[in-house]
Amino acid sequence: MTRVPYLSARLQGFGTTVFAEMSALAATTGAINLGQGFPDTPGPAEVLDVARAAIGTPHDQYPPGPGLPELRTAISAHVQRFRGPAYDPDGEVLVTAGATEALTAALLALLDPGDEVVLFEPMYDCYAAAVAMAGGVVRAVPLVPPPASDGVWTFDAERLRAAVTPRTRLLLLNTPHNPTGKVFDRQELATLAALAIGSDLLVLTDEVYEHLVFSGAEHVSLAELPGMRDRTLVVSSGGKTFNTTGWKVGWICGPAPLVSAVRTAKQFLTYVNAGPFQPAMAAGLALPDAYFTGIARDLEYRRDVLVEGLHGAGLPVVSPQATYFAIVDVRPVQPDGDGLAFCRSLPARAGVVAVPIGGFYAPQDEHLGRHLVRFAFCKRDEVLAEAVERLGRMSA
Repeated sequence: MTRVPYLSARLQGFGTTVFAEMSALAATTGAINLGQGFPDTPGPAEVLDVARAAIGTPHDQYPPGPGLPELRTAISAHVQRFRGPAYDPDGEVLVTAGATEALTAALLALLDPGDEVVLFEPMYDCYAAAVAMAGGVVRAVPLVPPPASDGVWTFDAERLRAAVTPRTRLLLLNTPHNPTGKVFDRQELATLAALAIGSDLLVLTDEVYEHLVFSGAEHVSLAELPGMRDRTLVVSSGGKTFNTTGWKVGWICGPAPLVSAVRTAKQFLTYVNAGPFQPAMAAGLALPDAYFTGIARDLEYRRDVLVEGLHGAGLPVVSPQATYFAIVDVRPVQPDGDGLAFCRSLPARAGVVAVPIGGFYAPQDEHLGRHLVRFAFCKRDEVLAEAVERLGRMSA
């Protein structure tokens, strides 16, 4: 690996993200961008109107460090409504600059140099970078794709337990999972809880896709399991739920001592953010249940459109249980199985952009995802229809 000048040793190997490369490719070629996971429709008017009304008011100035009291109260009420655990908005809820800052601040706050973090791969790319910035060490456990498209990704419980050493400090879980679309079931969560309790681990769980779960799957927070609330920090955000990814309003909930530690690190990152968007997010979290079931139902329809189109293009795909994404095996149309090469050639071949999955693995495990590519389906009907038609022409 060529060393990047001036970059610290702990961040060597973390170059420009593959998302940036693929989005730039979409922009220069005019291809349909099914790579980066952002929706192309506005959020609900009930949320947007509150943000518009807040601009030009004192909300333009610094909000309180932990977040606006009305947003922290709304987060607490929302979590209790949908998940069960109750959190005190005055000490157990912290507003952050998106889920990424919540995760990074938590890792900076809780890890000492050399501490190990057990997590599953493929993993969202910020995890490994945040662990590295904190001086920690990633201990990755692979998720295994199913043998057929109607199965689910799984993991080897013995391999998970073997990943825990005396230096392990924290278990990092993402469910619903990006990029696989897996939703960890209750039995799997019970395995994780037993491991965390038995090894006295802290738990950090990323649940930003909590409301984007499809028929047949159920999202359960690890914090809900017996004995887990007092050792678990739960991260979420409003970007995916309300089509406001650019607002970067996230939050972290957990026991007061853990949240206090995270707040210590967070105050030296962004300090505060998104003043006019915080009251809008509070309004969104208070929307009726029908809104949340409706967005999942709509996205499930879009999933089915894309999955059918990918099958028609000769690309084996595991139908995701949740999230914005579907993963395909490119080997039927890319005999060498090089997912990155496939993505770089796809704009010319089909006028579509996707994202290779190899970069979602630890460097020593990149071969596990070399042949896998992720497509996003959080797009308008006409965009998905055009993308599916273009992919179909590729296989003709």
